[in-house]
Amino acid sequence: MKQWFSVLVAVAGLAQGSMAQGSMAQEQGLTSAQKAEGWKLLFDGTSLNGWEVKSGFAEYRVEEGSIVGKTVAGSPNTFLCTKERFADFELVFETKLDNNELNSGVQVRSTINAGTETKYGGRVGGPQVEFEKSPGQSGFVYGESLKGWLSPEPNSSDKSVSSNTLVKNGEWNQYRILVEGARIQTWINGQPVADLTLDESLAATYAKGLVGLQVHGVKKDQGPYQVRWRNIKIRPIAK
Repeated sequence: MKQWFSVLVAVAGLAQGSMAQGSMAQEQGLTSAQKAEGWKLLFDGTSLNGWEVKSGFAEYRVEEGSIVGKTVAGSPNTFLCTKERFADFELVFETKLDNNELNSGVQVRSTINAGTETKYGGRVGGPQVEFEKSPGQSGFVYGESLKGWLSPEPNSSDKSVSSNTLVKNGEWNQYRILVEGARIQTWINGQPVADLTLDESLAATYAKGLVGLQVHGVKKDQGPYQVRWRNIKIRPIAK
């Protein structure tokens, strides 16, 4: 009798696991309305198909319907990048830090710096939408491999201007990024953050490019730290 009970428990556990995986896969899907609006999935919820690691050797894996990025001591900034390049688009996703020690972000319309292709797949450069603990500078636009902040607000001496508390520490946070022409707009949990117009030179350089999920580099005595992303969807905008 005990043996049969154990078998039933095991079967029930497998069924629950299968249902959970199905639920996560469904969560990553698109509704008929979203498909009609031109939305497409960048992450299928189960694999890293369509993505490739650049700039460093931090680790990326899929866990419970999320992409998990994990620091590796001594690695420079690392990016899990889309193989496809995008021009004008709307991007939405959810993201969470497993702890409050890691700085992260998402690259938009970024490129591989010329002459760096042979080292870790190339150095990623371009606009990055910041993600870090609150209070912080989440949602503002940083110039990865450029000259610091592209958004003017983080350079302000007024903390009410240079930082915000829109990120919910330890929880999933919803990001929305709208990129059209030279303009980049961002929202966190439905609240507007950045409204940036790139100068003519930058707008021309980064008119089209990859989307990249950052795992920031850490010192050899730090970490490991983790950051997560899920429900990553993009809607290309035709010019």
